[in-house]
Amino acid sequence: MKILVATDKPFAPEAVEGIRKVVEGANQELVLLEKYTDKSQLIEAVADVDAMIIRSDKATKEVLDAAKNLKVIVRAGAGFDNIDLAAATANNIVAMNTPGQNSNAVAELAIGMMVMAARNNYAGTAGSELKGKKVGIHAYGNVGKLVGKIAKGFGMEVVAFDPFVEKAAIEAEGVTVVDTVEELYSTCQYISLHIPANDKTKKSINYDLLSKMPKGGTLVNTARKEVIDEEGMMKLMTERKDVKFVSDIAPDSRDKFEADFAANVFFTPKKMGAQTAEANINAGVAAANQILNFLEKGDDTFRVN
Repeated sequence: MKILVATDKPFAPEAVEGIRKVVEGANQELVLLEKYTDKSQLIEAVADVDAMIIRSDKATKEVLDAAKNLKVIVRAGAGFDNIDLAAATANNIVAMNTPGQNSNAVAELAIGMMVMAARNNYAGTAGSELKGKKVGIHAYGNVGKLVGKIAKGFGMEVVAFDPFVEKAAIEAEGVTVVDTVEELYSTCQYISLHIPANDKTKKSINYDLLSKMPKGGTLVNTARKEVIDEEGMMKLMTERKDVKFVSDIAPDSRDKFEADFAANVFFTPKKMGAQTAEANINAGVAAANQILNFLEKGDDTFRVN
């Protein structure tokens, strides 16, 4: 069978070799499409493949409709909103992600951004320490758990809100659980955001919620830009000069944020949460193994459609 790795932003060479070892070790054919510049190239490449691995590439309806032999597509990473799940289902394609493979990389970045914000973006002015502060974990999944674990090492108090995780399980890890998102935002100086982008969460981080943050409140977003109500965020920052906003996903209004609130914002040049050598290899190899397990055994453990 033919397995395509389609990445306009390629995996690291070590990750590609890891994928190749898994695929060719199972006597399957590996096809690479790297640094492509037009969607037509992807459409042409998917025409006769049985499986596909992508990163942030867009698996649109047009792409999936063109993939006549495609049985499974795996997004190497946790987020999967770049796959048209309805189109995948309509074409009898199993869609998967690789949860947990990038988690440590994202968690370390979130903590690093908290340190940077606390030290005023390293501008040479007196900042503050993380020790003794409360960090609120908004969604206690793979990344959120690791953020909490690292934060404890800094002497922070960890608080979490996640209605989808059993309260006792979170508390067993020494984390305080709150019953409402409003309580999380009103009691924590730092909020680490890990919610997905869907119809219920888009623009849910709005003015009303953000205005509850205590003095010196800092929002750290390593999730998706769509969950932020940018107008509400700017309104709050106009009213309160103490609030900071740092994000691994630049907002649509990046230029305005940086022009009006330069000292209180920071956005990475591109999404960097998973940009470590270790995460790159882990996610790529996991995707290859999941494809083989599905093709050979029908294992769809990480199916998302």
